Amino acid sequence: MKSGVKFAALIGTFLLCVLAFGTDLAVLQNGFSIRHEHREVMGSITRLYIGADNTSYVDVPTAQIEHFERDLTPAPRPEKKEETEKNNAAAPSPVLRAPSPAPVPMTALALNQAINSASDRTQIDPDLISSVIHAESGFNPHAVSPKGAQGLMQLMPKTAANLGVANAFDPGANIDGGTRYLLELLELYKFDLQKALAAYNAGPLRVQQYRGVPPYHETRAYVSRIIRDFNNKKLAEQKAAALAAKNKKPASQKDSAATQKIAQNPHAETPQSSR
Repeated sequence: MKSGVKFAALIGTFLLCVLAFGTDLAVLQNGFSIRHEHREVMGSITRLYIGADNTSYVDVPTAQIEHFERDLTPAPRPEKKEETEKNNAAAPSPVLRAPSPAPVPMTALALNQAINSASDRTQIDPDLISSVIHAESGFNPHAVSPKGAQGLMQLMPKTAANLGVANAFDPGANIDGGTRYLLELLELYKFDLQKALAAYNAGPLRVQQYRGVPPYHETRAYVSRIIRDFNNKKLAEQKAAALAAKNKKPASQKDSAATQKIAQNPHAETPQSSR
C-alpha cells in the first residue's frame, strides 16, 4: 500500500475539532477515494461532508485514510429551477421490495458464498458488495423496482443481458454480474468510490453530465448510505480483531511473564505435585 500522510497523528497535536474546507478527495487505504466538500476530525473518526449543507456525510475511521488531495474536477454549472425540477423527476425511483412472486428463501451461508466468489473474481471487498446489496434490494433476491431493475443487485434487463446474466433472479448470477458491473464503474472512475456508486444508481450519463454525483437526493443518500455501511463493517472487523488479539496472548509471552515473576521473587514457594 502506498504511503501517505497519516492524519490520525494530528489528533495528538490538535485538542479541538479540526475543520478543513474545500473540495477534496479522501484517499483510503483500500484504494478507494471519497469526494467531499469539507471534513471534520472527531477523535478517531473523520466526518466527510458530501454536500455543502452538512446534511449528507460519511464517517470514516481516521486511521483508514491514507491522505487527502485536491479534487481537480471542474465544478458543475449552476442549475436553473426548471432544470432541477426536471432532473428530480428523472431521478431513480426507490426499490419496490414486495414483488410477486414471493422471494425464494436464501440461506445466509449461500449468500456469503456467492458474495465471496464474486469478490475472489473481481478483488472487490466482500463487505462493499454486501453493502451494495443491502442498499439495492434489502437482500431480497426477487426484488423488482418500478423501472424494472431485478434481483439482489437490481440489474436492469439490458445491463443484465450485456453482462451475460440470463436470469437476474438467480442470486449467484445476479451477484456475479452486479459485482462485475461495479468493477467496470470503479475502473472507469479510477476507483473513485463515490462516482462509481452514483453511476450504479443514476447511470454513467448522469455522472458525466454533472461531473460527479448528480444533485438527486435519492442518489446522494444512496452513496452516503453504502459508504457508511461499508466503513461500519470495516470498523467492526478492526475492533473484533483487536479484541481477539488482546484475549489470545501467545504462550511464549505467558512463560516469559511467569519466569520474570519467579526471578523477582526467588523465595516464593513452588507448588508440589501430588502423588
